[in-house]
Amino acid sequence: MSLMPTLIELLARARVDLRMGLPVVLSGDGIAALAIAAESLTAERLTDLRSMGTVSLALTARRAETLKAQVYDGDITRITLPDSADRAWVQALADPADDLSTPMKGPFNSLRTGSAELHRLAIALVKSARLLPTALLVPLENAKDFAGQNGLTLISHSAAEPLLSESSPLHPVAAARLPVQAAGAGRLHVFRPEDGGEEHYAIEIGRPDRSQPVLARLHSACFTGDVLGSLKCDCGPQLQAALMQMGAEGSGVLLYLNQEGRGIGLANKMRAYSLQDQGFDTVEANHRLGFEDDERDFRLGSAILRELGFDQVRLLTNNPKKIAMMEHTGIKVTQRVPLQVGENTFNRDYLATKAAKSGHML
Repeated sequence: MSLMPTLIELLARARVDLRMGLPVVLSGDGIAALAIAAESLTAERLTDLRSMGTVSLALTARRAETLKAQVYDGDITRITLPDSADRAWVQALADPADDLSTPMKGPFNSLRTGSAELHRLAIALVKSARLLPTALLVPLENAKDFAGQNGLTLISHSAAEPLLSESSPLHPVAAARLPVQAAGAGRLHVFRPEDGGEEHYAIEIGRPDRSQPVLARLHSACFTGDVLGSLKCDCGPQLQAALMQMGAEGSGVLLYLNQEGRGIGLANKMRAYSLQDQGFDTVEANHRLGFEDDERDFRLGSAILRELGFDQVRLLTNNPKKIAMMEHTGIKVTQRVPLQVGENTFNRDYLATKAAKSGHML
């Protein structure tokens, strides 16, 4: 029946549940578990989880490295929750804010037997909900019955895993003329992903010839830089410089992708900034939080370009990963156009780290 939720819709529901502090039910090959995000965990729900069985904590290998916990499952680790652990202990493992003041949180009992597939799925869901990438799980006997009796969202591992690794299809929603400071002939296109995520935008300057390489930029949303004029990054100056260059040439397309903080969300980005104030660089801060250097999905940009009718670009970027992604997804990059603006005394070390550790061509 078409009124029943699809898997994509169930995944969107699961993300909202996790952000609200509700658990979700995960099912795998002969196994099932109740999973809840560590960030939104309450003391009452922790007590309820304990009453159901042995609780384990899923962490990324990046976070485990900071905590000095053994990793037996490649990209994640599973830790048995100690009997003495309370909500504050769980929060301290998930959030590195106080790592320097209380560095010793172990010893940890890292699991090395049994399947880690549901723990990995829980981490993927929590990440996609823009929460700290840590989750608690407790085994279940009958996933379908438990979910139905408690009104919880049920997610199948085999069905969800491919969707979580794919880029959600985008659909045009609306477009209208939008004169901007860089060019009176501007047009804003809005694209909505099928997975219920944030919308993405394309600002078209002039009337670019679809048969020629278009001057284009993939710009990730940066509330602090684009809106507030933050001096900690070069995002705001890059946004304005790209639009001005397109205006000067008479045409171009700027793709504004809602992937704040290199894909970890504004709240986690502020956590990373706090860690930078403690002396860690931008990459180290992401790792301590449990994230990779860059969690963005640049495939969204090539999907929008194809929807707009472009298959060749002159790409305004300093990031070689954007060039590689374009070529990999069938968008030919005929030229890299450097975009070196916005350096100041506050972001000089940040830019140096991007060059040294992320390969940015500065």
